[in-house]
Amino acid sequence: MSEARPLAGSSVRRHDGDAYVSGRIGYTDDLSLPGTAHVVLVRSDVPHARITVDVRDASTRPGVLTVATGRSLAGEYGPIPNAMDPVPTGGQPLEIHVLPVDKVVYVGQPVAAVVAESLAQALAAAADVKVHYEPLPHVMDPEAALAADAPLLYESWGSNVMLSGTVGSGDVEAAAARSAGVIHGTLRTGRGAPAPLEPRAYCADWDARTRRLTWYGTTQAPHPLRHTIAEFLGLRERDVRVVAPPVGGSFGFKNFGHPEEYLVCVLAVALARPVQWTEDRASTLRYGARDSRLAYTASYDDDGRVTSVACDMVANHGAASATGAFGMAFAGSLAMPSGYQVPDFRCDYRVVVTNKGPWSPLRPFGKEAGVLLMETVMDAVARRTGLDPLEVRRRNWVKADQFPYVTTTGLELDSGDYEGLLDKALTVLDYAAFREEQARARGQGRYLGLGVGFEVLPEGADIPGALIGASDISTVRMSPSGDVTVLTGVTSPGNGNDTAIMQIVADRLGVAMDSVSIVQGDTDICPFGFGNVSSRGILTGGGSAALAADDVAAKLRQVAASMLHVDDAERLVLRDGFVSVDGDLEQALPIAVVAHALYTVGYIVAPDVEPTLESTRTFRMRNIRHHADDDGKIMPFSTFSNGIYLSVVEVDIDTGVVDILRHVMVHDCGVMINPRFVTGQFTGGVVNGIGAALTEEVLHDPDGRQLSTGFKTFLLPRASDVPAFEIQHQVTPSPFTPLGTKGAGEGGVACTMASLLNAVNDALSPLGASITELPAVPHRVLAAIGGGQR
Repeated sequence: MSEARPLAGSSVRRHDGDAYVSGRIGYTDDLSLPGTAHVVLVRSDVPHARITVDVRDASTRPGVLTVATGRSLAGEYGPIPNAMDPVPTGGQPLEIHVLPVDKVVYVGQPVAAVVAESLAQALAAAADVKVHYEPLPHVMDPEAALAADAPLLYESWGSNVMLSGTVGSGDVEAAAARSAGVIHGTLRTGRGAPAPLEPRAYCADWDARTRRLTWYGTTQAPHPLRHTIAEFLGLRERDVRVVAPPVGGSFGFKNFGHPEEYLVCVLAVALARPVQWTEDRASTLRYGARDSRLAYTASYDDDGRVTSVACDMVANHGAASATGAFGMAFAGSLAMPSGYQVPDFRCDYRVVVTNKGPWSPLRPFGKEAGVLLMETVMDAVARRTGLDPLEVRRRNWVKADQFPYVTTTGLELDSGDYEGLLDKALTVLDYAAFREEQARARGQGRYLGLGVGFEVLPEGADIPGALIGASDISTVRMSPSGDVTVLTGVTSPGNGNDTAIMQIVADRLGVAMDSVSIVQGDTDICPFGFGNVSSRGILTGGGSAALAADDVAAKLRQVAASMLHVDDAERLVLRDGFVSVDGDLEQALPIAVVAHALYTVGYIVAPDVEPTLESTRTFRMRNIRHHADDDGKIMPFSTFSNGIYLSVVEVDIDTGVVDILRHVMVHDCGVMINPRFVTGQFTGGVVNGIGAALTEEVLHDPDGRQLSTGFKTFLLPRASDVPAFEIQHQVTPSPFTPLGTKGAGEGGVACTMASLLNAVNDALSPLGASITELPAVPHRVLAAIGGGQR
């Protein structure tokens, strides 16, 4: 029998790619349930005020079914459930209502919901909602919000600090005192925002006869959302069905905990009919991320080895939210000191609320802060010691023979070869030749720079006390005709993980891809799962599907062994639609024939085999640790993908414009099920990183009004801003997953931010200038040049 190429590890096309590109995919906003009413939200015009809402005129407009306010709902509904609760870790209690009861804390916060027969009628009536504001002092800057006399967003807290903490170990002060040199610095990142092609959209349908709610919408986590909707409405989980139609991108934004997810449920129950809401782009951009200040002190020895790092992080969360976004500050702190051997490390972090819109989870969930800090430190040490930046990294990396390696923040890095990443990158980019070109260009008045970015990304999270877990359940069943169905709790935000899971199952059962279908995103049909967060789709969803497929394959072998009169079922090979003895097609049966035989004449051909070809299996990461060690540390992440990126830029010192000339990246996410999809993930991550480093920033005026309300004012990278990427892969398998896979969904963002920052500063170094705040937009570059030349 000829050796067939395995499907797993092959860059097969998406199983539904034609439907996506031809417009046959139906999104949430395409739903058209009979009798659907439409919601328009009335939003606050001021950043901080007591409010009184008058809906009398709006309620009498044609087609209006109801107008809800926070006060009208407060008697029946309390705060929405939190995706993560900061209280167990010493944070403040969060009480987020579907609509604010008596106070707004940011411009654009919904204050009323108008429901009408048509969207046009709801829009017309919304204009008649009257909101009386009693303005309160507002604060937009997190450091100003820490002042003793700062206005308080939530008076019961007594301060504007939602959560604070410290990670690390050792004595950074003592280490600095005995080191050869000490570096001080501050980094700032501007406020980013999620920008999926599809904004959020939710539709709830209440059946008053069965007292059952069906919810449709853009969610990454149907089962956790079902749990929280049932809790909020006082229903049993079995009386709530959550369906996630195809999702047009998420980047973490469409995890659960948004007030509108629950608001449509309240309105549907009140009206006993479907209620639908779709977000506009301005609303999407009100949710932010990053927007942090990192003050650091690092010490080093003459040989370029970093001896300590201390960091003080202040994160501008904006208003409080129930999405668990505050966890990004903790994740960013925990991700330090990356894959470097830093014996003494401490990060103090504070999550501060201000009168900006709330944070939302955003790829790579805060870890960019840790990467930016460590990569800035490495370049700073190189400048101080006169060593090459690449050599400094080599001297500080964890070596390939040191794994597993426990960082000073308590993470156990399981595998990797960081020097191998760099070696591979240098086969693509001739480093010495670039330095020669750079010197010639400087003689011509051109400013080229090369920057290095290295990242280790903790992924596959399991958060204690939250519905975010490092396990998943899959069901694999084969019909009498040999068709295969996979049911999984993993959802797809459009990244192709469904196709990859189908590849895994098809491979293990020896059938063609077109024999396999997959069902995702329906809590009535799919087994419980934590959805698609923390790059866990293939880690746990693929792992459990592989285990279930192996069970079905074992049954097929047992049945076929009886039919082929073979004593040892392990001799049977499943491949290309046949079960054969040692791969010999002269002794083979079609898999469909074996399946049909078990269902129809099982008592004859295999009386000892259960008469169904179906298995449900759970895969759980075994390296998670929630019990604190002697230093109080836990291990909430299960895999650690890593990568190194080299960016070459040219800076126009007259305009401040940064042009990316080359971007070389080598990434290691373990075994790749579909290399094309992995490359696509990293390509998207790099574009996210380019935006965060050079163009994307949500701006506000002094009165708290958001100036960035669309793609004319929130500048995503254009195609002309993006070079042709040079992408390589390295494979060091995870020892903790059945397939050797690691996470691949968050890579590229942080590394690109760091490599571009370092490249710009390398280009500006002859002028004595440096950038310490991202994005490096032209006015910041020009200001740095002006400051450096003075």
